Amino acid sequence: MEIETTQFKRCNVITLKGRFDSSTAPDLEKALRQSIDQGNTNIVLDMAGVEYFGSAAIRALVMAYKECRRRLAPGDVKLARVPERIRHVLDLAGIAELVEMYDDPVAAVGSF
Repeated sequence: MEIETTQFKRCNVITLKGRFDSSTAPDLEKALRQSIDQGNTNIVLDMAGVEYFGSAAIRALVMAYKECRRRLAPGDVKLARVPERIRHVLDLAGIAELVEMYDDPVAAVGSF
């Protein structure tokens, strides 16, 4: 599991690699919380390298989405390069209707 945050002018891109389950989701939540606490409420998760995204990781994603949206200067969480199997899981969980997904992280960053 790897998490790398890159700061841009209008958003943060958090690149994820590996498995995100109940043992690694706290690290994802920490990275998301750190971005939000620093005032960066526009977040793109680049998920090209994600092998597994379990319920604990989905919970961290939803927490960040809600937190970003309710700030005084509201932001958003967007996903990029979501693998098809992960996209299917997000669709079953009802997340695909909330969070915008892009095929390219550059397009996701440009949408802010």
